[in-house]
Parts: sequence; C-alpha cells; structure tokens
Amino acid sequence: MDTDAAHIGAIKQLKYRYWRACDAKDVKGFRDCFVARGARIDYGPLGTFDDAEPMAKIFERVALHKVDGEYVVFDMHHGHHPDITLVSETVATGRWTLEFRQLNLLDRTETLMTGEYEDEYIVESGKWKIAASTLTVRWTLRRPLGDAEVKPGTFAG
Repeated sequence: MDTDAAHIGAIKQLKYRYWRACDAKDVKGFRDCFVARGARIDYGPLGTFDDAEPMAKIFERVALHKVDGEYVVFDMHHGHHPDITLVSETVATGRWTLEFRQLNLLDRTETLMTGEYEDEYIVESGKWKIAASTLTVRWTLRRPLGDAEVKPGTFAG
C-alpha cells in the first residue's frame, strides 16, 4: 500500500472511531479523536468552540443522561462519501456526508438529519487527529415516537 493510501485509510478510521464513540456513549473515545488543544469545532445548533473540551462536556451531558438509571438519548451516526485530500504528510482535509438518527425518550421524539462535515486533520504524537470540524445541516425531520416501544441495548458507558 502506498503512503498516501495509508494516510487516507488512517483518517477514515479516525472518523469512523469518532462516530462509533458517539453512538457508544464513549466520552473518552470521542475526546481522543481531537487534537489535545485548540480544535476548532462548529456544530451549528450545538455550538462553536475553539477547543474540543467544551464539546466533549456537551456530549457527556447529553449521551450519558439517565432517568431512573436508564439512558434516555440514543444516537446513530453513519458517515458516507469520504473525500480526503492530503495537503502534506501531516496535514489533510476531508468532507463527509452524515446520516444521523436520534431517539430521545425524554421528549419521546425521533430526529433524522443529514449534513456535511468539512474537517481538517493533523498528525499529533504520531496519530491523525481532528483539528477542525464544521457540520452544515442540510435538513432535519423531527417526529413524535408516540407509544412506540424503544428497547435500549447495552453500553459500556
């Protein structure tokens, strides 16, 4: 495998780890996908940040929220159409299409959303990390769950 393909593969794996951490309620795994300091994050309605730590705190508060000992918010992130460009051996950019689904048992709603990520990646301590990420929402559908039964699974969190 050539070096460029190896770098692109590592960046794809980073983004997949990020989404997997989101869905698994893995706050540490989520945070570890970003640079140690100074990540630029713009997630629209969730906020704009100049470091990953405040975003990780929001993620922790939402993902790990429990009522009567049970999680109440469940997410599903699927990323499609990666378009990764290597700028150098240690800098890259990427675009992704997000397919997002959330079940919120607090307000008994299901949210479907799609959007586009524009990311910047750098090598930090020998590993690719997210240095900047902007999510532009394309559309959102929110509807009531009604009396649909939701059966939560198991989470390591």
